[in-house]
Amino acid sequence: MRLHTSGVNPSDVKSRGHRKSAFPRVIPHSDGAGDIEAVGAGVPKSRIGERVWLWNGQWQRPFGTAAEFIVLPAAQAVQLPDNISFEEGATLGIPALTAYHAIELAGAGNNTTLLVSGGAGSVSQYAIQFAKARGATVITTISSQDKATAAHEAGADYCIDYKRENVGERVAEITGKLGVDAIIEMDLSANAKLIPTVLRPKGSVIVYGTGAEATIPAFICLANSIQLSFFLVYQLDAQQRDRAVAGITRALEQGKVVGRIGPTFPLTETAAAHEAVEQGTIGNVVVKIA
Repeated sequence: MRLHTSGVNPSDVKSRGHRKSAFPRVIPHSDGAGDIEAVGAGVPKSRIGERVWLWNGQWQRPFGTAAEFIVLPAAQAVQLPDNISFEEGATLGIPALTAYHAIELAGAGNNTTLLVSGGAGSVSQYAIQFAKARGATVITTISSQDKATAAHEAGADYCIDYKRENVGERVAEITGKLGVDAIIEMDLSANAKLIPTVLRPKGSVIVYGTGAEATIPAFICLANSIQLSFFLVYQLDAQQRDRAVAGITRALEQGKVVGRIGPTFPLTETAAAHEAVEQGTIGNVVVKIA
């Protein structure tokens, strides 16, 4: 693939800053988009020239998408609909795949209500849109007016400012004291304490992110038959990924989801792109490759 864009995710920043690398030299980033320039044995030559987005570019391998070219198994290059830009394509690998699988695990649909934590985050933005496309009611948490605006633009029905409002009380007010059917959780270690105050009995918590340790209200979860589901997007099995890729493609073609693009940087300023992610900018940070 000749890469046109490279997505910068929080996991890319964490991998650089806090985890010992298994490789002596690393080209970072998991996500990107571009054109197929060459194919290997067994791959149809008709794919040459195809616009694609990719997933797991730098997962358990040293060379990721912050480069002019990348070589990957054919399945990891997914056709990019003509109506989707390369910038948006660079936001699909981790954020959209994570969001789609989380919403699927949550069983989102008509007559369901979800709490999506951190509604301005890159995964949450897609999660809100996928949930709304299935007919769910979406409540989300935010910490500023700018983030509330971003969450509402994605389709959130209710925004709760967790710095100024009591989340449990607001959820009770919105749901008529019933609680939500599921929580889509980006940081269990920070938010586990909310489970008893916002989730209905027999509800579920879908966890795609957490700190190193989390204190879970275990007895309350047991007494209310709460289901906790953890998953790491890099490790989706083939069937899970195929369903997510197909669902994302349909949603993109039908205009039901839109990637929120944040600051963009040239390849020579990749370090600044990482700093933007560290500062918590709204929208997906993208590196553009000349």
